[in-house]
Amino acid sequence: MPRPNTPVRPRRLHARSLLRRCARLRVDPFIASLLGTVLLATLLPARGAAAPVVSDAATAGVAVLFFLYGARLSAREAWNGLKQWRLHGTVLAVTFVLFPLLGMAAHLLVPTVLSPQLYEGLLFLTLLPSTVQSSIAFTSIARGNTAAAVCSATFSSLLGILLTPLLAAVLLHTKGGISAGTVLEIAEQLLLPFAAGQLLRRWIAAWTARHRAVLALVDRSSILLVVYSAFGAAVVGGMWGALSLPRLAALLVAESVLLALVLTATLLGGRRLGFDRGDLIAIVFCGSKKSLASGVPMAAVLFPGAAAGLIVLPLMLFHQLQLMVCAVLARRWGAETLAAETAARVKLVPLLDHSI
Repeated sequence: MPRPNTPVRPRRLHARSLLRRCARLRVDPFIASLLGTVLLATLLPARGAAAPVVSDAATAGVAVLFFLYGARLSAREAWNGLKQWRLHGTVLAVTFVLFPLLGMAAHLLVPTVLSPQLYEGLLFLTLLPSTVQSSIAFTSIARGNTAAAVCSATFSSLLGILLTPLLAAVLLHTKGGISAGTVLEIAEQLLLPFAAGQLLRRWIAAWTARHRAVLALVDRSSILLVVYSAFGAAVVGGMWGALSLPRLAALLVAESVLLALVLTATLLGGRRLGFDRGDLIAIVFCGSKKSLASGVPMAAVLFPGAAAGLIVLPLMLFHQLQLMVCAVLARRWGAETLAAETAARVKLVPLLDHSI
């Protein structure tokens, strides 16, 4: 018989098990940094003479960000991938046609479900290009056509630099629509740094490859600076007073429906077009995601300081949502593909191309 004061071992083991499970719940450090930046901008926004200094620093950060994009993107790899034009055309159609159409349809939710400002942010995120890193990573985890994902994500990023600002100027009427001043500002802050990076890529590509960790830190720091500037200006303008929890919940539901519709469309549409399993996986992951790294600096260029905060908020929520959903799909499809390939090797069952 155990003594009355003896600790109960099963409970202790159970507690340790819970701690181990909690430790396995990985929080994306960048998402945590974004949330911390939003909190900092809420409590300590840049005011007075500090506001233009932070705004100018954010503008410089955008230029650095797009310069590094240009230095890293290989135009040769993109051109080599043109032989899969059907796949890339499908991804681009989803990114720059289907997504914006769904975004415009969401106008039916205004003002009963979404406020006009949140709707503008939702529509803006539908105009953005696809991500590069996560699209490739998820395609690789799911054992899809990784080479095609690299090319499609690259095409989307390149075209997005031109198409996203133009679509935003037309659909959101930013800065009074398309004007010579708008085009020049976009060229100055986005296209010129990107073009400079492309021109210098021949000499600095090896250096960027050796210092990926440092450059990734620069990328994320630039995005966080823009987020702080945008949210700080929005907080000073009274953003949180005009934004309620029911509105935020409604926005999250609307974005969940948007992501579900696009995932379904890419999956069923890719099957209907006759793509094999590997290509279909690349289409789903490249076509269903939107780039936070491109969207935040573009919003800073296209929208006034106070308005950029509410424009970026839906994008931040969608970014986290797409990562969580696509991570689950990638692991599931990767396990299914591996099991099918293993079974095929031992001649148990044939490998099915359309078993997603």
